[in-house]
Amino acid sequence: MKSETTEYQKNAKPQASTMHIRMVDLNLFRVFDTMMLHRSVRKASQMLSVTPSAVSHALNRLRQTVGDQLFIPGEFGMQPTRRALELAADVREGLENFEFALSVRPFVPAEAVRTFRIAASDNTSVVILPSLVKRLAKSAPHVDLRVFPLNRPDVVRQLERGQVDLVIGWFGELPGGMRRATLFREEDAIVVRAGHPLTQDKVTKERLFEFSHLVVELTGTEEHAADGLMDSKGVARRVSIERALLEFQDEKIDLVGRVAVCVPHFAAVPPLLQATDMVATLPRRLALWTAAHFPLVLLDLPYTPKTVDIEMVCDQSADRDKGLQWLIDELRILVAANKLQLQSVARKRARRRRDHSCRPRIECRKQNDLGNLPSRRRSRCRGT
Repeated sequence: MKSETTEYQKNAKPQASTMHIRMVDLNLFRVFDTMMLHRSVRKASQMLSVTPSAVSHALNRLRQTVGDQLFIPGEFGMQPTRRALELAADVREGLENFEFALSVRPFVPAEAVRTFRIAASDNTSVVILPSLVKRLAKSAPHVDLRVFPLNRPDVVRQLERGQVDLVIGWFGELPGGMRRATLFREEDAIVVRAGHPLTQDKVTKERLFEFSHLVVELTGTEEHAADGLMDSKGVARRVSIERALLEFQDEKIDLVGRVAVCVPHFAAVPPLLQATDMVATLPRRLALWTAAHFPLVLLDLPYTPKTVDIEMVCDQSADRDKGLQWLIDELRILVAANKLQLQSVARKRARRRRDHSCRPRIECRKQNDLGNLPSRRRSRCRGT
């Protein structure tokens, strides 16, 4: 208890004119706010369920405290003075803060019944959602998720309207009133099918561009050829991390990459790579996941990978939303745990690559040894 008191005292902001505030009845500001809304003593008294004389008395007390008339009779009722107009916004905000502090209940995950609405790409859904849903099933069994596609150009407008609680993606500029926080840093990786010609030797920039490329364009069109999508509200939303390789430029080499297939979803990549010799550039986390679930492999990059921040974006009103803040913290915990898992997967992949590089030489030695045996013994050794 003592530690909580000390923490509160440390975070408390210094109060200006403390003695002056102590002399003010805070209920007077409710009268002031109601007068600003209705501009009538009679209507204000009805809204506050008091007599008109009580409203007049409260206004007189507040006038003495502020040192201004605040409201004066006019042609269309009681008109606010310039000083009253200056105070109005701060008084309203203060009253709302009081009401929120007294009415909000602490968010208890185990007891909460709520639906969170998240906008994210299928890449983010594949990498994060399984772990998140598994975690919620234990800690918040009555919390539901609704995931919407990130490729809608009005996704930030949906945030402002309260139609979406949280957006996870790669953004440039954002309008005012948005809160943004980095969830994790992502870089690109090159993925091909197992047995692809590029897996047989060292990958160079020249060899990489000998093959057609599979590109994921989240907008589903080519009209936004630039690296990003600008909507009507001026939100620069980056959507083409997979284009990093094709936009690669080298002063010494004139390379031109061919986009053979362009798809709107990451989910379409694995089956297309399995059936062809195409090359795809994917976010590394997704690339590791696909390599673990499909006969696909990651290639060593012949260039420095592009790194981007994957961010969580919400409206500033979310600062008061204890439930949403809890969900954001849960996502941070999951990403930290997933990072350790990815590091383990990367180490196993490196070991497999080292083992694979030794295998051809061993097989060659076995073949040479078989060649020195009589034909009958060679057949037995081969199991024929």
